[in-house]
Amino acid sequence: MPLESVAPVTIYGSSISYFTGKLENYCRIKGIPYQLRALSAGPVMARVKEQTGSSQMPAMQLADGRWLSDTTPIIQWFEREFPAPAVIPANPLQRFFSLLLEDYADEWLWRPAMHYRWHYPAGARFASYHLVDEIGGDIALPAALKRRLITRRQRQGYTAGDGITKDQVPGVEAIYRRTLAQLEAIFQARPFLLGDRPSLADIGFSGPIFRHFALDPVPAEIMRREAPAVWEWSARLWNFRLQDQPGGLSAGIPADWGPILREIGSNYLPYLCANNDAVAAGRKRFDTEAGGVRYRGARWSPYRVWCLRQLRNHFTALPAADQASARALLERHGCWEPLWRHESLPIDDTVCGRLPFHVDAKMIDVYD
Repeated sequence: MPLESVAPVTIYGSSISYFTGKLENYCRIKGIPYQLRALSAGPVMARVKEQTGSSQMPAMQLADGRWLSDTTPIIQWFEREFPAPAVIPANPLQRFFSLLLEDYADEWLWRPAMHYRWHYPAGARFASYHLVDEIGGDIALPAALKRRLITRRQRQGYTAGDGITKDQVPGVEAIYRRTLAQLEAIFQARPFLLGDRPSLADIGFSGPIFRHFALDPVPAEIMRREAPAVWEWSARLWNFRLQDQPGGLSAGIPADWGPILREIGSNYLPYLCANNDAVAAGRKRFDTEAGGVRYRGARWSPYRVWCLRQLRNHFTALPAADQASARALLERHGCWEPLWRHESLPIDDTVCGRLPFHVDAKMIDVYD
């Protein structure tokens, strides 16, 4: 089906939301016409929950009335329905590693992004004022009280309440600075992660960077000082249209992805394994160490078990020759063992099986 046939869609979210920004970047790059509407508390949020099973943002309504939720399955659905211009690489090896980087950016960089937004008074003040104005208008409470409630809710859910206490702050902030250094080296060499045009990997990183790190006052100042090429990439991605600037991809997996893959192998995948153990044991809180940081009382997430399963499915779907190449690269960077540490995962085919048309498992609904 040609992309030109797509009628404008409606995205319900927030103009400072992590995943809303990711989905907007995808639509702009792909050439999908859309309008952004605030997912405001009240009738709009109630309707989104009724239609998708969750009030998480963003949700998307197609012109034919169907509703979609969860950015990763939404993007994959659009790529199947409208294959050109493609954002997910056609090369199987590049496709797999782009999916891996997208998952890492979604589910691990979320942690420092939420930390910087809600831990520091400057970030919490900026975000709470914005969210009260944008999505809290239907809540019949004084604005100051709404700001306090939003800040407390986010801190209890995603910073101190998710294992990031005072002792963990330096380690969580080090994740951000390492990410900046890794990406700065890449974007000093070429415009996008895989070459001269964006891929799914870029869109994955746009979630934490475009709407958190490059927007919130504390991490934005760090980025301007320490990683100007990352700052520039964020704007370049937002302004790129595949139909106008097709560009090309590099061959294979660039060597300078190595530090990111090592981060995934040493931090993210072991965290997914610890989360898997907690879900299997029915523990909604768990302690774990990742990258030298000890998290106490982190919250379980059945959805992240599904993420681990999806990564394994993407690998097994590779042709045999590409499986051998992918395994060699995963082993080189410490990703192979944690990817396959558990023989079985504590979810069945019904969990997340209806995505992107219905949400079955998320941590909880959030205001980014």
